[in-house]
Amino acid sequence: MTMSAPLRRLIDLPGVNDLELKALMKPRYADEAYRSEFPDIDDCARAAFGLSVDEAEAVALPADWDGIDRLEGQARIEAFEAEGWDVTSDRRKPLRMLDQFALPLALAMRGVAGELPFQPDDDTP
Repeated sequence: MTMSAPLRRLIDLPGVNDLELKALMKPRYADEAYRSEFPDIDDCARAAFGLSVDEAEAVALPADWDGIDRLEGQARIEAFEAEGWDVTSDRRKPLRMLDQFALPLALAMRGVAGELPFQPDDDTP
């Protein structure tokens, strides 16, 4: 029996959980239309993925891009899980901030733009 690597959790990246809490208290945080009002979203994305959400939106997508960042509901969760990322809360609901972070994460995990945060091969203490 082959053991698969544990999923990396988006919410565990620095700053993401804080933004999740802010989005709970102020739902406009999660609304892409209001991103310019909250510079901490781009700061968090840049720190996590090496590019802001605005910079990610300016990237020319490859011709074979499958739109993983725009999938909805369970299809989106499963697509990210297939690539090693858990984009849900502890209650297995999509993160409130997922609309903001889906594109930068997808670009970084597929090597199109940005970079993924360092993760050691062995995470045992």
